[in-house]
Amino acid sequence: MPYTIPNNSCVGCDNCRPQCPTGAIKLENDEYWIDPSLCNNCKGYYAEPQCAIVCPTQSPIPLQAKRGRCKIDVREVTSPDLFANGKTNPFASSLVIWEACNVLSQRTSLPWSIDEFQKVCHSRQVNQGKGEISFHISEPRNKGELLTELEAIENFDIRAACINLIFAAHITALDKPWEQEFTIDERQIEKYLGMEKRKDLSKAAKLALMKNLVQQACSLIVSINWPQQGYIKGFSVEDSRLWHLIDIQHHFQDDNIGCKYLTGLTFKVRAGIWSQYFLNKQGCKERTAFYQYGSLPKSLLTTVMSIWQQHEGTARLMLWLLFKTKMGKEQRITVPTLLRVAYGEEKISVACRQREERKRLLRTFENDLEVLNYYGMKPTFDPVTYPPEIQPLWAKLVDIPEDPDDAIEFWINDAGGNTRLTDASPRGKWNMLMNARILSFELPQEWEHHTIDPDKKQRSATKNKKKSKSTVGYLLGEQILQARQNLNLSQRELAKLAGKSQSWIRDLENGRLKAKLEDQAVLRKVLGIA
Repeated sequence: MPYTIPNNSCVGCDNCRPQCPTGAIKLENDEYWIDPSLCNNCKGYYAEPQCAIVCPTQSPIPLQAKRGRCKIDVREVTSPDLFANGKTNPFASSLVIWEACNVLSQRTSLPWSIDEFQKVCHSRQVNQGKGEISFHISEPRNKGELLTELEAIENFDIRAACINLIFAAHITALDKPWEQEFTIDERQIEKYLGMEKRKDLSKAAKLALMKNLVQQACSLIVSINWPQQGYIKGFSVEDSRLWHLIDIQHHFQDDNIGCKYLTGLTFKVRAGIWSQYFLNKQGCKERTAFYQYGSLPKSLLTTVMSIWQQHEGTARLMLWLLFKTKMGKEQRITVPTLLRVAYGEEKISVACRQREERKRLLRTFENDLEVLNYYGMKPTFDPVTYPPEIQPLWAKLVDIPEDPDDAIEFWINDAGGNTRLTDASPRGKWNMLMNARILSFELPQEWEHHTIDPDKKQRSATKNKKKSKSTVGYLLGEQILQARQNLNLSQRELAKLAGKSQSWIRDLENGRLKAKLEDQAVLRKVLGIA
């Protein structure tokens, strides 16, 4: 049980604060209080709490749970609430935010390394190896020090990824998020994460959890080496904080003996300099920066908060798919990729060597897919590489009719066939899954909603006026798709014939890109379009 200091009997000698090994004793407005999230009774450091030993008046006493309701206190006005429609809100969806979610959710499952300065580092190549984005972790208590031991990353909480997304949603309301701050308090965070329904957590426990999650999200340090992309020139960002935690305001309520009870928190946060390159409206108009945003479903936050313990793999996949599906519905995702995201490379390697671990991992994976399906993210299995005989049982049972008579006939026909739904999986299922893929994920309706930027809408309206003149003779994405399908070519095969990448062909067919005149000539020749 943590300790507290009754200020009515405190003489202000300040003997206790230097002796606290965890830094839990704070001085706010000339009054002492002990942060219950940091105080552990000096366990692991001393046999007895040092604050009680060095205090001349023996003021520190064990903290008792606060009784009654919290008083309504006067606070600074916070930023406007998110999710005005109750379902979705725009959020910054750049690769920086995506990879930060991966760091916070996948933790030690990612390929971490030690850099030349002996600091723990996670790096990822971008744009086919032309650039790189890397993350370091700063010490929560010493903001200037970077972590040197990988074990400290294990303490990350996957729920901090939700805080990262909440912050990414708040900065979309700012014109210059790298200069402007936003303010958020514990009541807003509690509402966004659905924690107001958690009756098993006390007020103090909720506040300690929120503070810890915010500090974890703000401990990420990002470095970016981005190559030139289109009209936007290359740039570099060195050791920039993902989120600057400008200030934490603590709100208290005193009892009759002067003990301070923490009843609220207000956070002031500012985005790092990375947002100047990835969430810059003016820069996007001038073609000097990006303005990348998407739609954040509130249901994602509440779902991750409810399943993170029992189904951590599902929570990881949800956070990853939020960004992956933004690139388009038809995303062919291989099973090994999903396994790496959900469980890490090490568990896959162990499963490849040990039969029992392989069986356990398969059961977990199929269970996590079922949970994804339950929450509306329904996988579409590739019938060629992921045939019904190796699909999860729950996926096969979807085809059972609801009508009792039809269901009886279904099971009779199933029993008389060569294969049955309840047959054991074929031998070599693991090797088959290593080559299997999922064609797409059918998303919930709120996931597919995309908020339209007013400036972008106005630009689109202006372009439409000139469309009749500019698109005469232009090779449209629908024409490419139809001609490719008529020739029975895959996107990969067409890309090889045209000397381009598969993603380039996909973006052309989806209307995201426009081919240059010389590229159009090549495509017309390959596809036989006059």
